[in-house]
Amino acid sequence: MSGQVVKRGDRKYLVRVSLGKGADCKRKYYNKTINGTKKEAEAFKNKILHQVDTGTFYEPSREYFRDFIDNWFKTVARDRVSDKTLRGYEQSTRLYLIPNLGTTQLERITPEQIQKLYYEMREKGLSSSTIKNAHAVLNSALKQAVRWGKINRNPAALVDLPRNKKTEMKVLNQEEAKRFLDTAIYNRLKSLFSLLITTGMRPGEALALKWNDIDFENNRITINKSLSRVDGKWSLKEPKTSHGRRTIPVPSEVMKDIKEHKELQDHEKVGLNTNDYSDHDFVYATKTGEPFNDRNIISQYFKPLLKNAGLPDIRLYDLRHTCATLLLSAGVNPKIVSERLGHADVSLTLNTYSHVLPDMQESATKKIEGMLF
Repeated sequence: MSGQVVKRGDRKYLVRVSLGKGADCKRKYYNKTINGTKKEAEAFKNKILHQVDTGTFYEPSREYFRDFIDNWFKTVARDRVSDKTLRGYEQSTRLYLIPNLGTTQLERITPEQIQKLYYEMREKGLSSSTIKNAHAVLNSALKQAVRWGKINRNPAALVDLPRNKKTEMKVLNQEEAKRFLDTAIYNRLKSLFSLLITTGMRPGEALALKWNDIDFENNRITINKSLSRVDGKWSLKEPKTSHGRRTIPVPSEVMKDIKEHKELQDHEKVGLNTNDYSDHDFVYATKTGEPFNDRNIISQYFKPLLKNAGLPDIRLYDLRHTCATLLLSAGVNPKIVSERLGHADVSLTLNTYSHVLPDMQESATKKIEGMLF
């Protein structure tokens, strides 16, 4: 590779370095005007030549962030994440990133500028999770900009994120869980609630169940999909990891509830016009055959049930946490609980339910004491 320094005026020099031939077979050059001495211009030329020789040279992009992020969404993000995650990415970009970074050139975005953005978001009362969601988009996009040679480093990787405020997990204790199931005995979705609290399934996994996933003979259920909704439209998604695809045993009482639910569903189908019913074979379907919307389940069935039972106001997802907490408190091996929940690693289970560990340690102490003393 060759380079030259050309005087352009008083203390002004043009540094010109050959970059070889491009895809069009035409020779490309990197040009930079240096204000200073000829010695400084020569030093800059040699630095660029060294970068070209070692493959570390990049030509700073003058592209605006708003144009780059738009192209990144079209060419990368859409194929990398789920529709639901993509909507979240787009919202974070529209509300926080574009208004603050949109008219800044990629090469001029600094860690300090990003850190200031996160500080201002915090000062406006936005949660740490909102800031981290915005950071996830920015960090991923700028990481791609490095791969494409538009910038030489990712400034988003050099900032500090706010700490998460750990909220106390809400679960039902053993007595409350029993009262919950007793009160649900005449609830249309009794089998769904008993399934969630005894298997630890995610609500989306339970709502994606089809009748061929239920093994009545062996009291087992196979989980292989999850129901997702974006902009009012539902779709079935594959598990994120292989551990999410699992077959778990179900208590016989719960299987009885599911059988009763099937009988009710079959009875409601009788006499319906085929044009009025879309048979997707869902276990938990509305009277038109469509899968239940979890928001409707919560407002029409779950929250009234909690109120009638005089129980704390918890989320539907907290039935999963309740299952895990009850099993760990009963001394069930964390590895078994982890497999039941579909966690990728047992450490995730232990970290999530660390509040149960002191009780487990106390139980272990009593057991070893009884064995040896």
